[in-house]
Amino acid sequence: MPAPLDLPSVDAFLPYPAADVGCAETGPLAGCTLAVKDLFDVAGYPTGCGSPLVLAASGTKDKTAPAVQTLLDAGARFVGKTHTDELAWALYGVNPHFGTPRNPAAPDRIPGGSSSGSASAVAAGLADIGLGTDTGGSIRAPASFCGLWGLRPTHGRISLYRCMELAARFDTCGFLTRDGDLLAQTAAVLLGEDRTPLPDAPRLVLAADMAARLGPSQRALFDRTFAGLEMAEANVYGAIGPDGLYQAFRTLQAADARHFVVPLIARTGMPLGGGLDARYAFAMSLTDADVAKADAVQTVFTSHMEGLLGSFSVLVAPAVPDAAFRRDAPPEIFENFRHAAMTLLSVAGMAGLPQVVMPAGLIGGAPFGVSLIGPRGSDLSLIALAIRLAARG
Repeated sequence: MPAPLDLPSVDAFLPYPAADVGCAETGPLAGCTLAVKDLFDVAGYPTGCGSPLVLAASGTKDKTAPAVQTLLDAGARFVGKTHTDELAWALYGVNPHFGTPRNPAAPDRIPGGSSSGSASAVAAGLADIGLGTDTGGSIRAPASFCGLWGLRPTHGRISLYRCMELAARFDTCGFLTRDGDLLAQTAAVLLGEDRTPLPDAPRLVLAADMAARLGPSQRALFDRTFAGLEMAEANVYGAIGPDGLYQAFRTLQAADARHFVVPLIARTGMPLGGGLDARYAFAMSLTDADVAKADAVQTVFTSHMEGLLGSFSVLVAPAVPDAAFRRDAPPEIFENFRHAAMTLLSVAGMAGLPQVVMPAGLIGGAPFGVSLIGPRGSDLSLIALAIRLAARG
């Protein structure tokens, strides 16, 4: 077993000089502490986006991102800006420039990224709410890896103004907490009322082909979490297939990255590592035909998911294929896990749907989460359903 972790040493926060960031004295989040991923502007702080060159050019911001300000106005107290993968274009929380935050729930494992610092801070008890972003899984993966609750909201439902853009058609503002009740309270502040609330007893649908991608131990834990529930079954991927869905997502994410991240890399000539070099090269290689084909896949898949869920069904699905792997794992583990994880994570992303992740238990001593995916605009009622299911014991 790994040695006990010294919680203040989890390396979740960037060492920026402290600035006065005020918050309301009263409100639904009064008494809660807030850690903010270093993609969002916070007045009095730079915004480094996990990149030394971006940090050097940032300067001190004089405005705060609306999503952050909304939480401050609800009484949450800001405690720092947190580490992220370089330009947020990764899944593991490994930053070659600023280091890798620790996973307090499994100190020998990766924390997951790119909202790694926010996840680490919340799991260590150094913040109650971790604000981050989720483009391809950057809230959902660290939530599962660190034993947290997390929400990727309906695409477009929370403002990303004054937050770094990675891929606009997939970027969302998500958040992490240690329990479902605070996730629900935070969601209520950021989201307002659901536009498409679920019925009190929604139809549950097991994502059979997603669950089939789990290994035996992972599937057993997944099944135990939802044991005894009446569920229909459906295949999610259809003729597109899991690899086809991931490749379409990968293409569209890279195409969108050409609006900000790719030009930034080209303009600065920044050295690339940790897989960012391959993702940049892939984005540069795309043709208009490649993007059009992927766009057609997204249109078909979105329609398929809307038909599957309607306004009253919830998909019961794995979030990632396994618990976090070791920090010192060989490079092939990183690449193989990314492919397997993205075939699962692409489902909600490609259809713009909300997905809530909740802890399920341990695999090999490390946390493993499961998830629910709901119709567009059902975020709050989806969290409420997850809380009820988790309370079954």
